[in-house]
Amino acid sequence: MNINNLESCFSYAVMVSAKYVAVLVEMDGFAEPEIIINDINNAKDKLEYYKKAYNNDLTHKYSDGIRIIAFTYGDSFKDIEHDLVDVDLRKFLEIEHEEGFMGE
Repeated sequence: MNINNLESCFSYAVMVSAKYVAVLVEMDGFAEPEIIINDINNAKDKLEYYKKAYNNDLTHKYSDGIRIIAFTYGDSFKDIEHDLVDVDLRKFLEIEHEEGFMGE
């Protein structure tokens, strides 16, 4: 997973007229990741922020221990919750690290 995947997600969300885009951010020292949800009208500006603040591997450029670990889009907070919380992301992330993102 990298910044290009994040950009593709945000672009697709705009293309399909989703209402929201969201990222799951892991931070050292916190028990659980943080979900950040943005209105689709802010997607372009928020993506530019992420591209400036995060490295290609989605680690924060200026703060060690902060990284984007997942992202999605949806038409409701429930959609976002399903994608980022209800789905067992830890299992997915373990597979991703073993196999690469989407078979890459």
